Amino acid sequence: MLLLKNGLLINLENGETHLKDILIEAGKIKTIASHIDHRDLKAKVLDLKEKYVLPGLIDCHTHLGIIEEATGKIGIDNNETSDPVTPHLRGIDAINPWDIAFSDAVKSGVTCVMSGPGSDNAVGGLSAALKTRGRIIDLMLVKNPVGFKIALGENPINTYGNHRKCPVTRMGTASLIRELFMKAQDYLVLKEEGKIKERNIRLEAVIPLLKGDIPLRAHAHRADDIATAIRIAEEFGIKNLVIEHGTEAHLIKNYLAEKNIPVAFGPMLTPRIKMELKSRNYGSVLELVEAGIEVALITDHPYNSIDQLRTVTALAISEGLDPLNALKLITCNPAKILQSEKQIGKLQEGYDADLVVFEGKPLDINTKIALTIINGEIVFNSQSGGITQWK
Repeated sequence: MLLLKNGLLINLENGETHLKDILIEAGKIKTIASHIDHRDLKAKVLDLKEKYVLPGLIDCHTHLGIIEEATGKIGIDNNETSDPVTPHLRGIDAINPWDIAFSDAVKSGVTCVMSGPGSDNAVGGLSAALKTRGRIIDLMLVKNPVGFKIALGENPINTYGNHRKCPVTRMGTASLIRELFMKAQDYLVLKEEGKIKERNIRLEAVIPLLKGDIPLRAHAHRADDIATAIRIAEEFGIKNLVIEHGTEAHLIKNYLAEKNIPVAFGPMLTPRIKMELKSRNYGSVLELVEAGIEVALITDHPYNSIDQLRTVTALAISEGLDPLNALKLITCNPAKILQSEKQIGKLQEGYDADLVVFEGKPLDINTKIALTIINGEIVFNSQSGGITQWK
């Protein structure tokens, strides 16, 4: 049991700040109140001395642990480029929790990430949401799978087109996705009728998507590629679509708002190394938010380092984004996109005890992280040696 006294909590709905105590038990937030008497509690007590407290920060699109740092090619497992259609790949089979980037995440207050396959394939596989503290992926999971990855635009074309293998064009990429979904639809009908004699691992992986259990997560930068993702989703009755990256999403913001499609936006701190990135600008986030689109900011680690999540948020504020809305882009909004909004992303009784304590204002890039708490355990303490021993 852990009792945090005198923390300054920000109400993400109205921006008001309140001095509160937080009681944590069995990995959950048990009580939040103006005063909690600790005399009869067998709890470790920490006086936060009016430091700001936020929910643990969430990055809903990374390749943490699946593209390992400081390992070279042997640690790059995000793209199975032997085949452009790989729906049966599971990110959890390649995410290495010993990747040093997990330590960077913890020190930066990032307590949950989505990680999974990359974008070289038209269909990449299944992603997972996981906590950033732990040594066994299966014990770190928040939700798995949390998304079905497809990729539109330059990446699949460049990967396979240069070898004169489909896809060579955007039409080819879309056709591969449609072909898979059609086969999966037919397979599902036969399965429900009890006529399947031998399971097909590729088609089995698509069933949760077709049934609406997991979202379709579409890598798309250009506006026309975003529209293609929407078109395909609607053709197959897929209700839950997330646009990942969305560099040109602001160009069709009203269309996205009308369709109620969220955008996991970023990475922002990247050069325009591809044609489809030419419209990249820091002000796009403001346009999307003002249009009423649900937006989350991402690092796309390692393309932006995981410890830059607050930095890109500060950049969005510099372009006019309200600081309160900015906080939502790295807490409650990504929690919704990860379909985990009833477990993480808020400081609320019954939620996972994932918290970050700041030495100053949370979105001031000069502010240091004082404490990172995951599942009720202090995993980083700037005053007592940094990261605690990992289990």
